[in-house]
Amino acid sequence: MTTTTTMQTRTSATRAARSELRTIEGIYRAPGLHWVGDGFRVAGFFSAIPEAAQKLNPFLLLDYHPTYEYAPTASPRGVGVHPHRGFETVTLAWQGSVAHHDSAGGGGVIGPGDVQWMTAASGVLHKEYHEESYARRGGPFQMAQLWVNLPKAHKMSPPRYQSITSDRMGIVTLPENAGSVRVVAGEYQGVKGPAQTFTKIELFDVRLNARGRVELAFPARHNLGLLVMKGDIAVNGAHAAAHDLAVFENAGERLLIEAGSEAHLLVLSGEPIDEPIVQYGPFVMNSAQEIQQAFADFASGKFGHLDD
Repeated sequence: MTTTTTMQTRTSATRAARSELRTIEGIYRAPGLHWVGDGFRVAGFFSAIPEAAQKLNPFLLLDYHPTYEYAPTASPRGVGVHPHRGFETVTLAWQGSVAHHDSAGGGGVIGPGDVQWMTAASGVLHKEYHEESYARRGGPFQMAQLWVNLPKAHKMSPPRYQSITSDRMGIVTLPENAGSVRVVAGEYQGVKGPAQTFTKIELFDVRLNARGRVELAFPARHNLGLLVMKGDIAVNGAHAAAHDLAVFENAGERLLIEAGSEAHLLVLSGEPIDEPIVQYGPFVMNSAQEIQQAFADFASGKFGHLDD
């Protein structure tokens, strides 16, 4: 076979893969809700998916807080001071308001449409709770939190905090009144999201009107999940309803999504980090020895100080 023929064959194979619909590994119903602290009533989807950390690498956790009405309170609900090392936490807000502080000096408030992207890396102390004015008036609350792994080369980098407000999001309005795609990270139709990431990640907040449709494409090697937060959809021919998480195999590239009713979706795709994952609670490293060192550093005060 000549070099030219070989190149043509590879090009044809690449085009064929790009034209194929992504194969669905499974569609998982939301597990039972549980409380994180006294302020976050979430469904921990990774607990419902066998080998989730491998299938959705570099994502380590997806906690979804469906809409819930909190009563007014003078004492804001939330989670007290706790440590993190070796990964990032990403919090997306749709209803309600959350305040955040960490021992590296990061912090702020996110409300509807905002995203909080905290890179714990070498280690921080962290707390998050309902923002004071929201806590006083109460009301609906809807958010999601992702944990994103860091490659070994960046696990001990300095902590970083990105406050990504709604007005900074990349937005693509879909044709024929189908809906819209908000780009938090990555790129869609030439529109880039504002989040800075250590590995290639796409994070899209998609809203579809009834009978609206959208087509997305991701490299077959990248791991891919789709959370349905509202409505019912057909994705690559399979049905998924509110509070379902579709997980895809590494075959094909295209997603064809059609909404049977008004729908709200979170799409997460990432290039897998081909390194060992050793996790113990809030520490995610590459070896048991590094986990032991994280505990030692935390105990000796190397994560800094943060008032509860």
